[in-house]
Amino acid sequence: MNIKRSSVAKTIGILTAGGDCPCLNAAIRGVGRAAQSRYGMKVMGISDGFRGLIEENVRLLNPEELSGILTRGGTILGASREKPFKSDIRESDEIIGDKVHAIKKTYKKLGLDCLVILGGNGTNTTGYRFSQEGLNIIGLPKTIDNDIVGTDRTFGFHSALSIGTEAIDRLHSTAQSHSRVMVIELMGRKAGWLALYAGAAGGGDVILIPEIPYDIQAVARHIEEREKAGKRFSIVVVAEGALSIQEAAMDKRERKKYRAENGPSAAYRVAREIQEASGKETRATVLGYVQRGGIPSASDRVLATSLGTAAADLIAQGDFGRMVALHGDSIGSVELKVPEGKIKSVPKDHYILDSAIAVGTCIGV
Repeated sequence: MNIKRSSVAKTIGILTAGGDCPCLNAAIRGVGRAAQSRYGMKVMGISDGFRGLIEENVRLLNPEELSGILTRGGTILGASREKPFKSDIRESDEIIGDKVHAIKKTYKKLGLDCLVILGGNGTNTTGYRFSQEGLNIIGLPKTIDNDIVGTDRTFGFHSALSIGTEAIDRLHSTAQSHSRVMVIELMGRKAGWLALYAGAAGGGDVILIPEIPYDIQAVARHIEEREKAGKRFSIVVVAEGALSIQEAAMDKRERKKYRAENGPSAAYRVAREIQEASGKETRATVLGYVQRGGIPSASDRVLATSLGTAAADLIAQGDFGRMVALHGDSIGSVELKVPEGKIKSVPKDHYILDSAIAVGTCIGV
């Protein structure tokens, strides 16, 4: 018999913002089911991220709607990159103020006791801003980049890692058959966790990440040494945010101009540089949005469910302004100001980097 536990909150809202990723639905299910069955809360689903609160695009999430979504990719609520506190050249301070006011108005109109936000760095930063505005907020860490400060792992990362590793595995046969250098680009604009883990798991011969600017001559020498040892192909794993030593010395404007003139993305720039420096036939593959789609891994389903149910517990206790997080083998939480505006980068002394070097992988230096 499921006896309802007491809760300070009666009605909550859930939204998913930023890019989609595997296990958003599993997390929605974890929060919603625990809130309903354990605490008797009413759960409102907000469509299309923060835009749904601006436009009052909201619906009641019945238990039936939370059934059968554990294994589904994407998000049943939809997502957008609406950033209510951030302007672009088309938006004035007045418009920003109107958006923030509209969100606070909808929150109050719905009678929400808490807003649960599922997202990455930007989303949790926005959540922190709204907590400063007086709303009760709970955040969940979602991103395939695994770059949110305050949690050991984000849900979505493990699923993307599996996809990236499989793609590297498949490239091996083509690279070997044609004696080519194959460059594969994985996501990771500011942090190289995905490229590092997938590169290590897939046996990448070179791994280039944003935290360590690469020397293309060092990469070319490594490929040439492999050639001399009878290894006529190489796999180069590149994070989308990887940059050369020369690029690292440029200011933002110079780098943007250089990249616009030298290839549509990191993989194409690196492939061109390798072919010029080594003479080896080189091809580029950009995995792109494939990394973010499809069925989530078992590990991510467990993590997303655990984070979701922990979020419901925090709400019931009235412990707001926090982000649930994985710490070692335990689920805990941190204040929303901990991840706010920060990036969790790969430390240069990380054990996987050391392991990659120990087995002969070049990291670009």
